[in-house]
Amino acid sequence: MLKGVWLNIGIEKIDIYEGVIVKVLLDSGATEMFMDKKMVARHGFKLQKLEKLVAVRNVNGTNNSAGAISKGDQSSTL
Repeated sequence: MLKGVWLNIGIEKIDIYEGVIVKVLLDSGATEMFMDKKMVARHGFKLQKLEKLVAVRNVNGTNNSAGAISKGDQSSTL
């Protein structure tokens, strides 16, 4: 049984026009695109405070224990 689909994709940091290739998990049930904090730090993405918190919910509808997302990267594109 297939448990997940992993892909290598390119993400461009549009503020400095630098691209990185990263391995991502394709989640067809996700409502948004997210980056792990470790990946953000490893690749040097710049984060900005979001105007509105983004709630993160688990598959069963409960709030994720890590809490809402308060910062985001708005300087990259796939």
